[in-house]
Order: sequence, then structure tokens, then C-alpha cells
Amino acid sequence: MTAAAGRLAEGGRVIVVDYDPGWPATYEAEKGLLLRTIGDHVVGIEHIGSTAVPGLAAKPIIDIMVGLRRLEDAAPTIEPLRSIDYEYVPEYEAEIPERRYFRKGPPGGRTHHLHMVVHGGPLWEKHLLFRDYLRAHPETARAYARLKRDLAVMFGHDREGYTDAKITFIKSIEEAARMERAQRLSRG
Repeated sequence: MTAAAGRLAEGGRVIVVDYDPGWPATYEAEKGLLLRTIGDHVVGIEHIGSTAVPGLAAKPIIDIMVGLRRLEDAAPTIEPLRSIDYEYVPEYEAEIPERRYFRKGPPGGRTHHLHMVVHGGPLWEKHLLFRDYLRAHPETARAYARLKRDLAVMFGHDREGYTDAKITFIKSIEEAARMERAQRLSRG
């Protein structure tokens, strides 16, 4: 099964809900469980994605990024993560080879997505830059929320279409975040 087919096979309608102030606590609880389970391999751990941005509407799935010294350090975490109900999805490596992806919860009812990347590497930096920009720019976060709500209605059960339709907006945010960071660094 291709990664795209896997996204469609997860089933269920794309649902974007209002921000839930309980999401940070849900993340913190899962972070504690992850650190108890695989902490020896973890260099850093961050709440990413829309549920990490206060006030931002999101799919109600907690995205967690685990930073590793080397990507190869993910292999010994697969079985311990399985013991706490994470499913390793290696077929997604065809799309993003610098990430190891795990998911938790039943198809159509996922609760957590776990992204393992090299700590301080390009994906680590990209996710944090995106999250931090949205946190610092509520007007951009509101525009992103409107887009996601519109696309959820437009694409319904087509998760791949929903994700692909956000790419242009996401790339514009990433570019704005890089430019803002470059300006900060040039002044400081």
C-alpha cells in the first residue's frame, strides 16, 4: 500500500474542530509516557502541528515530534512504542525518508501522530519554525484555520486532497517564518 492509499484507508471524514484548551495537557501526559517508555533515545520532544498553537482550529490529533541523535535510533523504539499502542508506519518513509512515523488510535479515530526526526536537523527546525510563527502571528493562524475549515468541507473524506490543498499556504508561512528569523538574526 502506498502512503497516499494508507491515508485514504484510515477512513473517516476530515474534521476540523475549535481549539481545545486541553490539548497541551494531553500532549504533556503523552510526553511523560513517551519519556518513560523510550526516554533513553530521546534528545528532544515537542508538541507540533495545529493542536500546539493556542486558539487554532485543528484536526483533534496531537502531533508530537521526537528528536533523535541519529535517525537509526528509531529502530530500537518500535517495540516499546508498540507496547503503548503506537503503530509504526514504514511505508510513509517513501514520502519523507528523513522521518519515522507512528500513529496511535483506531483508523478514523487517531489520537496521536509521532514524528521521529534528527534533533536540530532540517525537519526539526522546519516544524518548530512553522509552529512558532503561528503562535506569534494570530492573524495568520486565523487565516490558516479558515482555510482548513473550508478545505475540510470541500474534501470531505479525501484526506490526501485536504493535505495537498494546504501546501501552498503552508509554504508561504514557512517562507515568512524564515524571512522573519533571518531579519532577527541580522539585527541581533
